[in-house]
Amino acid sequence: MAKKQKAITAIHNGISTKDRARIADGLSHLLADTYTLYLMTHNFHWNVKGPMFNTLHLMFMTQYTELWNAVDPIAERMRALGFPAPGTYGQFGKLSSIKEVEGVPKAEQMVAHLIKGHDAVARTARSLLPAADEANDQPTLDLLTQRLDIHEKTAWMLRSLLEE
Repeated sequence: MAKKQKAITAIHNGISTKDRARIADGLSHLLADTYTLYLMTHNFHWNVKGPMFNTLHLMFMTQYTELWNAVDPIAERMRALGFPAPGTYGQFGKLSSIKEVEGVPKAEQMVAHLIKGHDAVARTARSLLPAADEANDQPTLDLLTQRLDIHEKTAWMLRSLLEE
């Protein structure tokens, strides 16, 4: 019975185990970057002050809400590929390319940190495109394209706040 059940639950979706593992590894980095940026953005939402308070407080809330809604699809794609999703601060700390910000920076510094964070997530997503493309993994390609569009657009909007 166990052998039959294993055969039924094995993944046969046209993507090799090796390719699924490579894609899942990339997605684990994307998930860690997304969650780390979510936490940074929420922290800045709570702690922003100064003349731009209302604008940034509301903008950061919109951004952290979008990031929060992004973590589930990334993790669920990993699960659909047959691999566990990381879910602890320790794992995210090891996997993320985004470093924590110490203390409470000034509002403009918060914006600058978030620009760097969105650029980092975009780089992580973009680095996974070739593996997903080679494996003909359309759902992952779609997810990555959506994430790239959001992070590049958000970085542009944040940069606009710092331009003269």
